[in-house]
Amino acid sequence: MSDERRDERRVAGIVLAAGSSTRMGRNKLLLDVGGETLVRRAVRLAAEAGLDPVILVTGHARETVEREVRDLDCAPTFNPDHETGIQTSVACGVAAVPAACGAAVVMLSDMPFVTARMVRTLVERHAETDAPLVVSRYGREVNAPPILYGRGLFGEVSRMKAGCGREVVRRHHERAVHVEWPVDRLRDLDRPDDYESARREFAGVGSRSGDLP
Repeated sequence: MSDERRDERRVAGIVLAAGSSTRMGRNKLLLDVGGETLVRRAVRLAAEAGLDPVILVTGHARETVEREVRDLDCAPTFNPDHETGIQTSVACGVAAVPAACGAAVVMLSDMPFVTARMVRTLVERHAETDAPLVVSRYGREVNAPPILYGRGLFGEVSRMKAGCGREVVRRHHERAVHVEWPVDRLRDLDRPDDYESARREFAGVGSRSGDLP
């Protein structure tokens, strides 16, 4: 694909799924929430949002995680340095983005309250404004994934020393577009209590034919 003409409207997805889940005590990516595992949900939502390709960055328990999404349309890429920090997984994902893509959205697999609509909105705002950076803001205070980076920022994103984008967002805040979401969408699943709470909430949504796609 490296010889394809670049389409600035084409946006890849980078789904981070390389962590070892030490605080959870088991591989959280394989936990069931709403009838599917966390990693499967993240890949599915990325595809439903129109991200193309969807790059799944794996690390810990690589084979098991990749097997979980083997029937979905995604491109797994292994981060051999995953134990040194999430920034290496971001860099690995960015390196795998085809030259034809003009931007990429970085997503975390352990944020089940993020929806396909949220990701689509980032892509739409990028198309409308041509902003090089479209950032999710939760409760008007916290900037966090999913975050869209234009190709012009890929080099900086790949050189981050920590985290999954705060330093780049801070450096380019005047050029960024922020999309605001309710603070409850920010929740990630790090500990057993987080998982039990999410599992109960998704079960309740299902019984109400609810609002989480």
